[in-house]
Amino acid sequence: MKILDHNVETGEVSERDATADELKQFEADIKEFQLRQAEEAAKASAKAALLDRLGITEDEARLLLS
Repeated sequence: MKILDHNVETGEVSERDATADELKQFEADIKEFQLRQAEEAAKASAKAALLDRLGITEDEARLLLS
C-alpha cells in the first residue's frame, strides 16, 4: 500500500510504501469500521422489527416519546 505525504508549507507531495505498523493499523481500522457497521445494521433491524410488532411508524414512535 502506498502513502502520500503532503507538506502543506512547501506543497511537496511524496509517495512511499506503508510501514508494517501503518498496515496493521489500517487493517485494525477496517475491522473496527466493519464491526460498527454490523452493529448499526443490527440495531436498525431490531428497531424496525419492534416498530413493526407495535404496528406504528418511526414518526409515531417519536411522537409518543417526545
